[in-house]
Amino acid sequence: MSRISFVPTTEWSEKLRNFVAADSATELELGITRMLAHAPDLAMGPISFGAAMKTHRTLPERLIELLRLRVAFHNQCRSCMAIRYKSARAEISEADVCSLETPQDAESLDDRERLAIELGDRFACDHLSIDDAFFTELQTLFSEAEVMELLMHCALYVGVGRLAAVLDMTEDLPSGFDTPFDQSHSVTPTSGEPIVVR
Repeated sequence: MSRISFVPTTEWSEKLRNFVAADSATELELGITRMLAHAPDLAMGPISFGAAMKTHRTLPERLIELLRLRVAFHNQCRSCMAIRYKSARAEISEADVCSLETPQDAESLDDRERLAIELGDRFACDHLSIDDAFFTELQTLFSEAEVMELLMHCALYVGVGRLAAVLDMTEDLPSGFDTPFDQSHSVTPTSGEPIVVR
């Protein structure tokens, strides 16, 4: 059970409810917003950031979804690992998701995807290793604008994913993903049957 209670959507501010289209979303799609709603004005910050990253992204949907799932594994964010977005579903198979366990060996990943995933690994686990040499490597495959976009995605996924993990948000998750956060028990994006959301 989550460490902070869910606020029923009927008690959300109108601005927050309208922004996330709460009345047409499933409980799982509302995710962490159900707890952020305790501080509705502050909640608009991370929610707006996530919406801007979705609306204005220039990088391929597949690359971003692979990055999101890899960072979710590092965060051990159960809900992040359980969700597959419809917008990326046609481009990513569950075999691709399985390949994220050892991305350096995955034949289905191209060079840009592999490097973006390495950036996510470093950002989540060893951010100070992202040095000048690594930026030079990034800039051989990505423009500076794309590098900035990747970094902002990493910041969003690491920050909000860790917040969700700390809150132990496992309600409404399918079997395999619904185990409470515990340092001795890791879950992977392939631990259960994923749920496709909008």
